[in-house]
Amino acid sequence: MRSSTITGIAFLLLASCTQAPDRQPSTKPALELSEFAQTIDSLRIAAQIPGLSVAVVRDGEVIFARGFGYADLERRIPATPETPYDIASVTKPISAVVAFRLVEEGRLDLDRPIADYSEWAAFCSEFREQPTLFAKGLTCDPPVHTIRHLLTHTATGQPGARFTYNPVLFSWASRPIMQATGSSFSDLVAHYVFRAAGMTHSARRHRDLPLRTDLAETIALPYHVDSTGAVVRSPRPSPQGDGAAGGIVSTVLDLARFDAALERGTLLSPPSYDAMMRPMRSPAGESLAYSVGWFAQQYEGHEIRWHSGWWDDAYSALYLKVPDEDLTFIVLANSEGIWWDNPLDSAQVQQSAFAQAFFRAFL
Repeated sequence: MRSSTITGIAFLLLASCTQAPDRQPSTKPALELSEFAQTIDSLRIAAQIPGLSVAVVRDGEVIFARGFGYADLERRIPATPETPYDIASVTKPISAVVAFRLVEEGRLDLDRPIADYSEWAAFCSEFREQPTLFAKGLTCDPPVHTIRHLLTHTATGQPGARFTYNPVLFSWASRPIMQATGSSFSDLVAHYVFRAAGMTHSARRHRDLPLRTDLAETIALPYHVDSTGAVVRSPRPSPQGDGAAGGIVSTVLDLARFDAALERGTLLSPPSYDAMMRPMRSPAGESLAYSVGWFAQQYEGHEIRWHSGWWDDAYSALYLKVPDEDLTFIVLANSEGIWWDNPLDSAQVQQSAFAQAFFRAFL
């Protein structure tokens, strides 16, 4: 793949020219929205992100949607609210909806041992010997792990006792789900989420499922900052399996449709929604930093739910909800510049400069 570089000065000049107008009017004054847009673009430039798209949703309506910079630097194709990105781990909330829909239908029990659904014991024994951080502390005997343990990142150590973010085990949760239903995970996502929420510009992709042609032609190209400080094209991310942890390409407007459908009860019943958003608790009753598919924390008196996405040297994302304000912030980028290195054992979205800009402007 051809690589191209761009100096810091040229990057700033190019980046300042590509803002798209707000997609919909907002109840916030135009001046305040303009200031928010300027702040977001300043953060993008400081992080050397080539292209970035943002949406803000209030009460199920998109009140702000804009693209900044370029989806394709070489061809000067601007990023817009319709630009597709690989959303990385922002896939996890979508996977959680699939799991709860299957629970509602009686096809899945999140609290049955995984071994009842799949060959967990063999995988666990093999994986725990791997020299990776995500295998540390994993025990396999007795085989008491459940799908809920995988989907809440409480599978390592004593199952259910503590939160340690583990995308490998979360991804593996798709296997018992597929075996319980006899369907591919991608088909389940398409049926229970994409079609139900009207997400026409979203698709799954993995090693056996090429990206849909229309999205492949318009997806934001990935970039990274090299050792000289130049922004250069990255190789396309390598294809993964049909896992629950990632594998979705989407736009901020399609994720806004997902958010609105989630809030109005189109995707899940109110009890299922509440169960999905409820933080896990330790055996001692301590509230942990994750629910099913969502980071869970408090911020200045608000219960917030969020998920970040990060693909090394390629893409990053943030999907942030403030439920008591009916407010959502979605931002997707074609570099890792949104990522703020959140710890693996806690939820600290307040460390995100983009989240802070959103809080100041809308809370």
